[in-house]
Amino acid sequence: MSHRSGHHAEYPQHHPHDRGHAHSHRRAPASHPAPAAASAASQSDYTLVHAGKQVRIGPVVFWIVVGTVSLLGAWSAATATYFAFRDDVLTRLIARQAEMQYAYEDRIAELRAKVDRATSRQLLDQEQFDQKLDQILKRQTALEGRATALGSMPDITGSIRAPARAPVAIEPPSAPSTPKPSPISDTVIFTAPPDREARLESRSPVMANVQPSQATKLAGVDNVLTRLTRSLDQVEARQLAMLSSAEETLESKLRRMRGVITDLGLDMGHLEAAAPKGGMGGPFVPVKLGAESGPFERQLYRISITRAQVEKMNRTLALVPYRKPVIGEVEFTSGFGVRSDPFLGRPAMHTGLDFRAATGDPVRVTANGKVVNAGWAGGYGRMVEVDHGNGLSTRYGHLSEINVKIGQQVKIGDIVGEVGSTGRSTGPHLHYETRIDGEAVDPQKFLRAGVRLSAG
Repeated sequence: MSHRSGHHAEYPQHHPHDRGHAHSHRRAPASHPAPAAASAASQSDYTLVHAGKQVRIGPVVFWIVVGTVSLLGAWSAATATYFAFRDDVLTRLIARQAEMQYAYEDRIAELRAKVDRATSRQLLDQEQFDQKLDQILKRQTALEGRATALGSMPDITGSIRAPARAPVAIEPPSAPSTPKPSPISDTVIFTAPPDREARLESRSPVMANVQPSQATKLAGVDNVLTRLTRSLDQVEARQLAMLSSAEETLESKLRRMRGVITDLGLDMGHLEAAAPKGGMGGPFVPVKLGAESGPFERQLYRISITRAQVEKMNRTLALVPYRKPVIGEVEFTSGFGVRSDPFLGRPAMHTGLDFRAATGDPVRVTANGKVVNAGWAGGYGRMVEVDHGNGLSTRYGHLSEINVKIGQQVKIGDIVGEVGSTGRSTGPHLHYETRIDGEAVDPQKFLRAGVRLSAG
């Protein structure tokens, strides 16, 4: 294929068969007319020469052919390249796909592991919460039982009352309003609701459009359990303190009682034998402390033993006349011992105490006993004598009225008569005597013993 410009007609066309022959160069006559259109076409056409033949084509067709050939060549080259490198391309594509798949699988496995860890933490937190709650419930039950045991302890002081003690105030703990473990006398039922986190809303200000995290909720639950445990610890400490105080009080009381009997010179065995015994009975069941018994149970057992001893001592001391026979402030007009006789003015033995009182004031017996004399008795005037057993007796003289009869059983505080001035008396007063085995002893010794016991 050859391209000719507008001057291709000036050169002769050679044929292979014309080799060696002379050719004449002919120029077209100048006077030969050429159409303008033909001249323009001859300038832009392309001539293809093949086997002595000339083919003229236009520029559009020429470029179409060139473009087609170029496309076919490029397609052939791409196809050849594809088939040449197809295995490498496929391998790379497969490797890329596998890499992406592995990445997705690793991501999924990581997310699953996170979910498993979160679930495990939730299960562990739930288990720990249940364990702590179960411990709190057990402690609650134990403390309620202890409170019942403390509340069931009777008053073992009898007529000798200790100064009133301020009650132990059980402050409500800074625990949630529901449930509350204190005061311990309240019945509290702990539950583990599924929406236990919702119960924490009352403990903190509500934040609008703020969702608490799981960690925050768990921390809130732990704080609640911690406050409940701390509250129960405080209640338990108060109970132990109350128990220790009660034990100390009982032991001190028992020591004073024994000391009083010793100071009065009385025989404990005789007093206990003389003490009346009510109807009691039942099978013998020894007390056993279990292996799981704690300090509270052991201390309560000791208190029970001491309390039984104090109760027995109270029954014994109920026969000892250490109380006052009249109500109000004690004022003696004459003491026990040697004095100047009010009628004769000579030294004489005064076998009792004279209490200042007004006519008609009640006279009360100072210990349990039995009336053995109730009537006129010489210088005593109207007199009542009460036998308290074990050689102990008391006399109440110069009475204006007698309110008991011989053989009557009387108890502490019963009115046996009224103050007067009968018999050998210079005015209204009470003549009071205490006797051991018929011998008069100073009543103040018994009264001081009563003051000592009342001080506890």
